[in-house]
Amino acid sequence: MKRRSFIQKSAMTTGALSVASTLSFANTLNKSKRAHKYNLKYAPHIGMFKHLAGNDPIDQLNFMADQGYTAFEDNEMRKRPIEQQEKMAATMKKRGIEMGVFVAHDIHWKTANLASGDQTKREEFLNDIKNSIEVAKRVNAKWMTVVPGHVDLKLKIGYQTANVIESLKQASALLEPHNITMVLEPLNFRNHPGLFLTDAPQAFEICKAVDSPSCKILFDIYHQQIQEGNLIPNMEASWSEIAYVQIGDNPGRNEPTTGEINYHNVFKWIHAQGFKGILGMEHGNSRDGKEGELAVIEAYKKVDSFL
Repeated sequence: MKRRSFIQKSAMTTGALSVASTLSFANTLNKSKRAHKYNLKYAPHIGMFKHLAGNDPIDQLNFMADQGYTAFEDNEMRKRPIEQQEKMAATMKKRGIEMGVFVAHDIHWKTANLASGDQTKREEFLNDIKNSIEVAKRVNAKWMTVVPGHVDLKLKIGYQTANVIESLKQASALLEPHNITMVLEPLNFRNHPGLFLTDAPQAFEICKAVDSPSCKILFDIYHQQIQEGNLIPNMEASWSEIAYVQIGDNPGRNEPTTGEINYHNVFKWIHAQGFKGILGMEHGNSRDGKEGELAVIEAYKKVDSFL
């Protein structure tokens, strides 16, 4: 074969492969835009699909709805400008997206907060709850995340627990008239060493003591896989107090199918309980760019196919 002929054929072949690759990607994206009907209410967050939808939160919400997601969560909603909160709320209402959790207060990651019993810190927390009620009403949120903060090394655990319970009782009294629920999130020792609330049984005990429909558990599957494992039995034991679920595979805290957790069976069990709440997709993407975002979408379709 002459060199010129070889080069021409090689160029044509390379171009064809490039076009085929682009068309394949476009076809995958087009398929992802057709609304998929999920068995559970999985809730993406802002930034999860920024390469496919763009940086505008409104565009991202519309993209989520196009994929068939019927819920959304945003830890930072409390800190967003009121005008943006209102625009996001209007979009969610228009597209049939239910608002999930946002963080209700400033979390004390390194210093004792609710566990200390300090009245100033308690008042700070309760004031944040009052302000978050207004945010929740603005965006039609039913749940908000609460993390009691760091342990108080100067107090025995029993005293700390009593202090946390008292603060949560007072917060519940603020929330109950508005039918809003704060969900307590136990966090694992590896990512968040030194925090007061770490285990599902501990959160269960506290919720039982507070005894309010406005104080329940946020069961983050990623955190609890690290902290105690035995996921389905632990969820079953504390199910009466679980109001919200969050997702992340381990190791890596990325989408389901990238780690050790059998999310197909976990989601199947949750669905069998008749769960009508939200499952927040509080994790990263295992791959960068558009391909990584498409991989997240496909992973949820895969693990959700249990019926």
